Amino acid sequence: MAISKLRFTCTPHLIGLVAILLLSICANPSLIHALAESDFDSDILLFHQDYTPPAPPPPPPHPPSLSCESDLGGIGSLDTTCQILSNLNLSKDVYVEGKGNFVIGANVAVNCSSFFGCELAINVTGNFTLGENSSIICGTFQLAADYASFGNGSTVNTTGLAGDPPAQTSGTPQGVDGAGGGHGGRGAACLKDKSKLPEDVWGGDAYAWSTLGKPWSYGSKGGTTSREVDYGGGGGGRVQFLVSKLLEVNASILADGGDGGTRGGGGSGGSIFIKAYKMIGIGRISACGGIGYAGGGGGRVSVDIFSRHDDPVISVHGGSSLGCPENAGAAGTLYDLVPRSLTVSNHQKSTYTDTLLMDFPQPFLTNVYIRNQAKAAVPLLWSRVQVQGQISLLSGGVLSFGLAHYSMSEFELLAEELLMSDSVIRVFGALRMSVKMFLMWNSEMLIDGGGDENVETSSLEASNLIVLREKSIIHSNANLGVHGQGLLNLTGPGDCIEAQRLVLSLFYSINVGPGSVLRGPLKNSSDETVTPKLHCDSQDCPAELLHPPEDCNVNSSLSFTLQICRVEDILVEGFVEGSVVHFHRARTISVQSSGIISTSGMGCHGGVGQGNVLSNGLGSGGGHGGRGGMGCYNGSCIEGGISYGDANLPCELGSGSGNDSLAMSTAGGGILVIGSLEHPLLSLYIKGSVTADGDSFNGDFLGKNDSTGNMIIGPGGGSGGTILLFLRNLDIGESGNLSSVGGHGSLSGGGGGGGGRIHFHWSDIPTGDVYWPIATLNGTIHTGGGLGGNEGHMGENGTVSGKSCPKGLYGVFCEECPVGTYKNVTGSDRSLCSSCPSDDLPNRALYVHVRGGITETPCPYKCISDRYHMPRCYTALEELINTFGGPWLFGLLLLGLLILLALVLSVARMKFIGVDELPGPAPTQQGSQIDHSFPFLESLNEVMETNRVEESQSHVHRMYFMGPNTFSDPWHLPHTPPEQVKEIVYEGAFNNFVDEINALAAYQWWEGAVHTILCIFAYPFAWSWQQWRRRLKLQKIREFVRSEYDHACLRSCRSRALYEGLKVAATPDLMLAYVDFFLGGDEKRDDLPPRLHQRFPMSLLFGGDGSYMTPFTLHNDNIITSLMSQAVPPTTWYRFVAGLNAQLRLVRRGCLRAKFRPVLQWLETFANPALRSCGVHVDLAWFRDTTDGCCHYGLLVYAVEEMDRLSLGHHGEPGIEQHARYAFSPKKYTSTLNTEVTLLFYCYSCHYGVCKFYETAAMLFDIHGLYVFAISHLKMFHFI
Repeated sequence: MAISKLRFTCTPHLIGLVAILLLSICANPSLIHALAESDFDSDILLFHQDYTPPAPPPPPPHPPSLSCESDLGGIGSLDTTCQILSNLNLSKDVYVEGKGNFVIGANVAVNCSSFFGCELAINVTGNFTLGENSSIICGTFQLAADYASFGNGSTVNTTGLAGDPPAQTSGTPQGVDGAGGGHGGRGAACLKDKSKLPEDVWGGDAYAWSTLGKPWSYGSKGGTTSREVDYGGGGGGRVQFLVSKLLEVNASILADGGDGGTRGGGGSGGSIFIKAYKMIGIGRISACGGIGYAGGGGGRVSVDIFSRHDDPVISVHGGSSLGCPENAGAAGTLYDLVPRSLTVSNHQKSTYTDTLLMDFPQPFLTNVYIRNQAKAAVPLLWSRVQVQGQISLLSGGVLSFGLAHYSMSEFELLAEELLMSDSVIRVFGALRMSVKMFLMWNSEMLIDGGGDENVETSSLEASNLIVLREKSIIHSNANLGVHGQGLLNLTGPGDCIEAQRLVLSLFYSINVGPGSVLRGPLKNSSDETVTPKLHCDSQDCPAELLHPPEDCNVNSSLSFTLQICRVEDILVEGFVEGSVVHFHRARTISVQSSGIISTSGMGCHGGVGQGNVLSNGLGSGGGHGGRGGMGCYNGSCIEGGISYGDANLPCELGSGSGNDSLAMSTAGGGILVIGSLEHPLLSLYIKGSVTADGDSFNGDFLGKNDSTGNMIIGPGGGSGGTILLFLRNLDIGESGNLSSVGGHGSLSGGGGGGGGRIHFHWSDIPTGDVYWPIATLNGTIHTGGGLGGNEGHMGENGTVSGKSCPKGLYGVFCEECPVGTYKNVTGSDRSLCSSCPSDDLPNRALYVHVRGGITETPCPYKCISDRYHMPRCYTALEELINTFGGPWLFGLLLLGLLILLALVLSVARMKFIGVDELPGPAPTQQGSQIDHSFPFLESLNEVMETNRVEESQSHVHRMYFMGPNTFSDPWHLPHTPPEQVKEIVYEGAFNNFVDEINALAAYQWWEGAVHTILCIFAYPFAWSWQQWRRRLKLQKIREFVRSEYDHACLRSCRSRALYEGLKVAATPDLMLAYVDFFLGGDEKRDDLPPRLHQRFPMSLLFGGDGSYMTPFTLHNDNIITSLMSQAVPPTTWYRFVAGLNAQLRLVRRGCLRAKFRPVLQWLETFANPALRSCGVHVDLAWFRDTTDGCCHYGLLVYAVEEMDRLSLGHHGEPGIEQHARYAFSPKKYTSTLNTEVTLLFYCYSCHYGVCKFYETAAMLFDIHGLYVFAISHLKMFHFI
């Protein structure tokens, strides 16, 4: 695009400048190379205006433009449209410029391959078109246009036509090895010197890294195998597209290196730079190395395209090597300027040759992709690889830092993500990596510290996530710190992180999956310079084991070989191994059934308690927690290693068989420390194995001779190491194993190793009421000695100890002292739990368990049965007797109490009989003070005002069930509807309703039979049975009326639809039931529902039968209260009902004549005077059904006017005989029992102050068959 802006004016000044420039080039040929290496071309191309004085014009980059017709043999003009329709052969560099379009027709070839480095530049303002199946062949092709189109099958080919590469580069290999040329990647070289490694040999070197974004260098020529003939393939040429708008590529754009065949190396790929606003098409862009005896390196491709709609194939891989197929040329570079991403891909061609990544450009790259067998290297010392996005190694990609034989550099790798899949990162020196996410899939990171103490520590930091899957390995032969803030997950078999000294820190969680490994130090390491030094000959406890530093950094001066520091939760399902393993500032550690934490055999081969070895190789076991076993052979024995260390706070390595110079020597167990004094572990769950066992001898050397001819017997076993646990809670599952046992000696007679030491240093042991067991033990804990071979002796057992327990607790795990013992001192020995004094324990008592143990006497106890009462476990009678001074004094007091009770009962009886014999209380004088007023009428606060339901306003009539609801006499309703409901029911449907109700109310024969049997054999249950069946019967009736019956007997459509016209209820004793009739709201009757005075006289029946369990009771509900509130205030009515029920409770069956008298007296004295002010009078009444003789007692309520009208006159004079005669005047009323009630008055007379009563028995048999007697005016009566 920039070239199209250039304009050249043929002035004398310009011709002079060109001449001066040509003379300068001829005088100084190196200027050509300097100009090629510089960026002056790009600066000229970016020039947008013509020359204007006074600034001197830049030197022309090209010769004058050729014309369309005369020079190119085309049709048209370069300022309009120039068409090349026939083949064109060029023999010199060509520059074409115009304001129009440039078209190369279909099947046309433009060839400028007569000499290497031939340049063809086309600069047009309009469109450029390369027709289908056309080709452009040259060393350099430059295009600048607004639009460019490369048709199907067309080609821009600069393969093997490169000019000279930049000066002072070594892209072309020297010698006659047939090596490949280098450019973006090194050329390959087939290894002939077997003393070297394949990585140490390569062909031509890489160059032009500084022009990564705008490559403009020729590829290099390949080497040859002959000194006489140069068989090497040529380097790739240069291609540059500058398209301001749309670029369509369906062609092949080639800048590949030339092939060298079997006798020459392949040339390296050239350079391709494409810049466009938008690109479409599915063409092929290639700057690959050439094929040869050794393949050439790939070239460099850079694209700067704002909008890319299709993905053409872009290749920069190295060329194949015919002489060594496993070592192709190194891949070149593909740089995308828009996302600033670098891709190194070798098209699945295996290679040992590197693509060099030098200083990373600024601004930083966003992404780096190394894939498809590409092998990239960062060779500089102290290099920093920093990208803003992702570094991705895929499909065999390899990234190397440093030089293989010079591990003395330190490298930094910074990115957002590091993703590895089937790939390798090699570091020769130290690596400081900082990413947010590090994912590995079947990949390796190998760090070679090289023994240099300056670069012996590497650090890998991933702030969010580190995941290893599918046998991924992180390996360092020096110190390695792995840090993060999220999750470290080794998912499965083969996943491994190992180093000579390994520190994992700052993660939220670490998961060591099944089959995965964390290890430090390495096994069988040959590099002694960075191997951690173990303190085998010292009995002093290193301070860092008890008080570790807080920084969690890798520190080679500390004794730890594997430390996990500041990690919240650790899940071990794999294998964790080390010599001195430390878990610091963790919260929980869970060792699953497949998990192992081991320091077994990782301790000392010698040590403080090392075994002894005779000249014949016979060895005894190493000692630690217990002495090592003696080694014996043919009657000669040798003592085992000594016991050493502190059982209460052990921190020593186990000792070995005693001769670490022998390959067959055994080692003791290592040290495992979990937690610290300042930061104990919260919880340790063990379902797998946690071991620090001594090493066992597995060979058999009996009868074998060493180099001096002496027979070798075999060494003893190593002693167990140390497991030191600072924790708060321990849970060992059934499959869990905590072990520090000695190793077994050789079968020839070696002694067994002594057991190690296990110590539980508990923190914050709960006591008293907050005590909770700090250990749950379902697995095993072993510190036994190892077995001796043949005549050899077994090693002594080691020790298991715990922190001293507080009062009340004992043992290693601070358990509660057994029941019946107490402990009032600090310590862990079982003998400190003393037996409780037997004198303090009553005969009927047992000692009880106390949470947290018993710390002081007396020991708590409880009685053997609830019959006995604390504190002396007496029965209630014994306690009472002892309370009052013993049996004798209690007997005297009881006798006196019985005498006093007899006197009280005698007085009460005389008073009771006296009251019964009195004719009645004396009339109260007007205005006199009443001393025995009814207490239930005294206070309104004793009665709650209930809410009356709205349905009471539509109530019409209440119809009582007949019968007491017994098995022999169940509830039943009469078939004739009452007068009050005849207007709202259909009589025929009502009879059907009554039949269904009576059928439901009837009992089965077996229910009565069960009741009879219970009455005979279990009378108390008979009443419960009867009440249960009554309740079920009521539920069935109510459910039937509520939901099953369709209310067909009601005239109201609304009542039938809503099922609200009939409701059944009963008294709480389930002996009296009733049916309430309600209006539906659509009757349009002004006379319904009737008012209270229209319902008089109104009968209210008592529930109950006068027995103890079911006394007589007036049941009051919202409907009765609402009706009575029309005349009587609710509070007065509540007080009346409460007072009446209190009187009725004293009425009992069998002596009704005597017990109803106080009720009658209360009605006349208190109730009716209070109700009279409300215009209401109540009488006690007897309702009898003539059909079966069943009777009910209740109240008859009517207006005071009726009472006054029925009463006759009363005459008399003071001081003389008075006679009061009441004429018998029966009056019929309609009652709520659907019958006419006859109100009866009984005459009495008084003579000389003595009342004599006469009883008049009168009955009225009405059409409904009920006798009703009003007996409220009787003082004495009997029943007919």
